[in-house]
Amino acid sequence: MIEVALPSLRAWIDAMSRVEIPVLPGSVAELTQLRTIEDAKGTVDAHTLAESFASDPLMTLKVLTHVSRYCMRLSIEPPETLTGAILMQGIGPFFKAFDQVPTILDWLHDQPEALSGLIKVITRARRGAHFAMGFALRRQDEDAVVIQEAALLHDFAEMLLWCHAPKLALEIASRLKADHTIRSADIQQEVLGVQLGDLAQELMREWQLPALLIRCTDDRNANDPKIRSVMLGVRIARHTQYGWDDPHAQAALPDDVTEVAKLLNLSNDAAHRLLVGMDS
Repeated sequence: MIEVALPSLRAWIDAMSRVEIPVLPGSVAELTQLRTIEDAKGTVDAHTLAESFASDPLMTLKVLTHVSRYCMRLSIEPPETLTGAILMQGIGPFFKAFDQVPTILDWLHDQPEALSGLIKVITRARRGAHFAMGFALRRQDEDAVVIQEAALLHDFAEMLLWCHAPKLALEIASRLKADHTIRSADIQQEVLGVQLGDLAQELMREWQLPALLIRCTDDRNANDPKIRSVMLGVRIARHTQYGWDDPHAQAALPDDVTEVAKLLNLSNDAAHRLLVGMDS
């Protein structure tokens, strides 16, 4: 476990690029069940596997990074989606590569506060991915699956922080809870010496993840409709994580609704109804 802030962004990249990535217990259960089916019948395919793990950002990240290393060795472009990554690896090699996978329950068994914090981020990521996919489908974007994946993985650096530097993650969370007006990036900079968004971008480049996935998670390219879909999905999930009637949500939502309306060419009222309907 990392107990104190590392001295530089490069030090954080070196540390986090090599860490074990624990996954949700449900993913391990699905792995076990599907392995049994594959051994008995040989009927498991890449689509079935990807569907089973599509709501687990940690398992998604684990598979994508593993396959990207494989692609690096062969000097080929990595697949952009989870299904494509599994398909490239092959069903047998996939099960072999992920034979022993730790769960977040095992990993953080003695850190209940960190486990709770991690689960909150994962829940938020799932909601963000749901919103982003909804926006992409409304826009008839051909890269809707990558947009959904990008929103799911947008905050993966925060998830890794909960897993490998829980003390620092707790400090950030407690300071944010004490003052909702402070930008999370500013607190991250104070506590960690880096911003998690910057760390995430550098880690994805270090792992050589797909270029479109890296681009779709980069908030600095906010004018691109694909990235806008991801950003708004992530932002609305964050603002409404404690409910639509939460004071923080009430303060932030008018601007969010206006931006969704602009993205989807809707009125503000129609955009608000769409968001509430998507989350119901």
